[in-house]
Amino acid sequence: MSPRLFGAACVALSATAFGSMAIFARYAYAGGAEVIAVLFLRFGIAALLMTAFMLVMRRRWPRGRNLVLLLAMGGVLYVGQSMSFFSALNHASAGLVALLLYLHPFIVTVLGALFLGQPLGLGRIVAVLAALLGTALTLGGGLAGEAAGVMLGVAAALIYSVYILVGSRVLAQEDPLAAATVVMIGAAAVFAALVLSKQPAFPASVSAWTAIFAIAVICTVVAMLGLFVGIRNLGGADASTLSTLEPVVTIALAAFFLNEPFSLLQIVGGAIILGAVVWLTRAGARGTAQADVLPSTVAGSTARSSVE
Repeated sequence: MSPRLFGAACVALSATAFGSMAIFARYAYAGGAEVIAVLFLRFGIAALLMTAFMLVMRRRWPRGRNLVLLLAMGGVLYVGQSMSFFSALNHASAGLVALLLYLHPFIVTVLGALFLGQPLGLGRIVAVLAALLGTALTLGGGLAGEAAGVMLGVAAALIYSVYILVGSRVLAQEDPLAAATVVMIGAAAVFAALVLSKQPAFPASVSAWTAIFAIAVICTVVAMLGLFVGIRNLGGADASTLSTLEPVVTIALAAFFLNEPFSLLQIVGGAIILGAVVWLTRAGARGTAQADVLPSTVAGSTARSSVE
């Protein structure tokens, strides 16, 4: 399997893991947990597990500038994106907020071309636009909201785009496993401070705690490792485009486990996303490889993979 194809498979796994979070979160909230508590436990448990693994395996930790950037990715960018997203939900429908967040593949592609010298290419542009159209159809109607909700939703997309682009640069030099661990530690530290200041309610049932552990292991450890492998092998633009599989997974799991209905338009949207993903992966496998994704100065050092 080529590094690019392996990266695409890892992003698909990541999207599946991230997509399952809405299902687990439903059980966590039903058990009395508030959002800040869930986010703290999510990153706190994940950070502890990953740190223990790093110590047992004696893996090398990031240092210097990259260490600071990774801590900022977790403590500033990921936290900022999460807070913007959840705040937007108070001023706009969930469908609109989610759609605005999924502007990030387009933003990453444009910013990557402007600031990182990543080539656009007609095929990549078409794939991004197709994924955006598919996302709009998959998320369905109810796209209503106030100006504040729109601004916060766009802010979440912008922050997440910067997170992806910074990650693509750092991962050219660092082990993705170590990078993901530091990001989790940074996010956990900030959410711990928020827990101390806001004192939110924690889970009050066994089912809620089970859901929390699933969120930490599946939706954080597995999801972030898969995303970081994908970013390293594919670059930020293509990895973020492939990650639009996430809403498809969420809707499919919600229909299966929660008996939530879905429409024909959502099926069409999911098919468009899958088509964009398959086309982008196959097009890249035919020759748009590492040198087309990362600057040539680091392309040779990023052909291997290891660790949203």
